Amino acid sequence: MTSQDLTEIAEQARTWLEETWDPDRDLVAWRNLLADSGWGVPQWPKQWFGRDMNSAESAVVEQALASLDVVGVAKSGIRMLAAATLLEHGTDEQKKQFLRGILTGQENWCQLFSEPGSGSDLAGAITRADKDGDRWIVNGQKVWTTSAHHADWGLLLARTDWDEPKHRGLTYFVIDMHQPGVRVSPLRQMNHHASFNEVFMTDAHVETRHQVGSLGSGWQVALTTLAHERRGADGLRSPGVAMDIKARRTGRIYQQEQVEIETVMEPYKWYPQRAGRVDLVLPRAIETGRVNDPAVVQELAKLIIMARSAQWTAKRARAAQQAGRKQGPEGSLGKLAASNVAKLAARVHTLIAGADAMLEGADAPLEGLIAEILMSTPAVSIAGGTDEIQRNIISERVLGMPKEPRSDTGPFRDVRRN
Repeated sequence: MTSQDLTEIAEQARTWLEETWDPDRDLVAWRNLLADSGWGVPQWPKQWFGRDMNSAESAVVEQALASLDVVGVAKSGIRMLAAATLLEHGTDEQKKQFLRGILTGQENWCQLFSEPGSGSDLAGAITRADKDGDRWIVNGQKVWTTSAHHADWGLLLARTDWDEPKHRGLTYFVIDMHQPGVRVSPLRQMNHHASFNEVFMTDAHVETRHQVGSLGSGWQVALTTLAHERRGADGLRSPGVAMDIKARRTGRIYQQEQVEIETVMEPYKWYPQRAGRVDLVLPRAIETGRVNDPAVVQELAKLIIMARSAQWTAKRARAAQQAGRKQGPEGSLGKLAASNVAKLAARVHTLIAGADAMLEGADAPLEGLIAEILMSTPAVSIAGGTDEIQRNIISERVLGMPKEPRSDTGPFRDVRRN
């Protein structure tokens, strides 16, 4: 691929966009045009709304969209995890049913993995799916489910065979969230947000055609979802300035996109605080005069170095994803790096503000934002796989260290559970 080839691709994309783009067009209608043209997700296969482009080619297309301030396909929330999983493991029928709705933003998704007794040990799930003719009957409880309260579909991991070892008795499904057997209940957090939910399934139905992958292959399918989730762990690390920029643009399509962003991104409002708000640390140190404290400067320098390193790790993970390379350890490395940055950022915020860091209200530092950061950062070490899980993955898959001894390799029904 030469620079001339990339220039030609950029010109093709720009020509099509200039001829087709209209900010007063309906948002869904525009995204349908993007999907049919292949310019919306050029790295996807041609058969499924893409152009089979590599990462370099896709990048110049993204630049063309950005240069014209064009609204792209829907990529926020869990929907891109669903798309990546279906592209790799779904049937043609499933791709035909779901991929267009993901790209247009007409359908929202959630991820039904964690349970009260199996969060870090995800393969210990006890939500069960029992075959009943041409459908599955699902019973169980999921927890820490982001966006379940406005999801149309859920990515469900359920146990279908209790006589197999725990990793081999799981099957992956797409479940309709709008049915009588599914009940969603919000979880109130100590930082005053309610991003997560409990989901109770009582004789909920899943059609056989919505089984993703073969029977018993749920763990392998789930690893694809998790790898993409960890690769995207940095995606909401920066404060949401994009919302304010888009709110100032005029045109029907921008207004519709703004409403979508406010709805879909509502559960993620506190995610920049969860990531530690590294962007606030240096200005706060200068404003308070703490930048003259050698102890603060030492920790501040360490934080900036770690944050930049985490950004590079995340970029490497995204480049691997865009190039279509097989899922590797980059996601775990990036997830662990993000966690370390968040914890150090919380420490530096505390060094700068002192005991006032835990105050809330108008008289608190940044009107309580620092307190919200301190309450939120521990979530990075837990959500999407704990730090301990990421260290195990890195030690085994990167460093080649032996796996930990296991006592749960027999039939799952015989495994002791809490």
